[in-house]
Amino acid sequence: MDVFGKRGKNANLHESIGLNNLGNQFWNLSPSELMEDTILNGQGVLTETGAIAIETGEFTGRSPKDRFIVRDEKTENAVWWGDINIEFTAEKFDALYNRMKAYMTDRDVYVRDSYACADNDFRLNIRVVTELPWSNQFAYNMFLRPTDEEIKDFDPEWHVVCIPGFKADPEVDGTRSANFAVINFTKKMIIIGGTGYTGEIKKGIFSVLNFLLPHERNVLSMHCSANVGKAGDTAIFFGLSGTGKTTLSSDPNRKLIGDDEHGWSNDTVFNFEGGCYAK
Repeated sequence: MDVFGKRGKNANLHESIGLNNLGNQFWNLSPSELMEDTILNGQGVLTETGAIAIETGEFTGRSPKDRFIVRDEKTENAVWWGDINIEFTAEKFDALYNRMKAYMTDRDVYVRDSYACADNDFRLNIRVVTELPWSNQFAYNMFLRPTDEEIKDFDPEWHVVCIPGFKADPEVDGTRSANFAVINFTKKMIIIGGTGYTGEIKKGIFSVLNFLLPHERNVLSMHCSANVGKAGDTAIFFGLSGTGKTTLSSDPNRKLIGDDEHGWSNDTVFNFEGGCYAK
């Protein structure tokens, strides 16, 4: 096993999330390096504009009925359980993750240190571990990026483990189908498998912030776009996916705050992310 890229003193996947016997580890690679690996692996093609085009496979969108939350002491009385927030036991989570770890034996991983929340008072450090380089590039595009100096001391609060090649067995794992995304608030982990749709990474962290910010920090989390005028006047655009939030917030006479996910505290409206999620 070899380790490549930029990493800090807290960069031990065995100690943090129990990943052992991996192949090569690629930490915080540049977009050009990730694109090169994607093309060399036959997983994408370079377009005439210089962007990389990917086929995400069976799933070209999220699968809400396959998103679960671990029901335990932390979440028992704090989550509105039902068809949207589907419960998953801690025991099933551990068993499923153990099978994912076994699948990753001798396989390469791509690791991205990043954070959510542009307001540093609410900053959430995230470490995204992916099987595929282009999933890692999505995290580079989507989340806020620490500087090289910050990476040296980067200490992740949450881990996202995204392994599209691992497919669950519903009879064994207790999932609905082969694809899944499971959030564990006690272990501060999101595990994703069976789907190459990278929006599961983004929306997983959004679900985390939807719990943490209102519940613990007195901040309203919002699915919206937002911009600000020269006088400091903020406009917020609410709407379901595909209804025009990104378009409406892209005003040449106003500064963009963000196009999809925001927090509203006593003092600020701030973006959760660093990228744009236009479809």
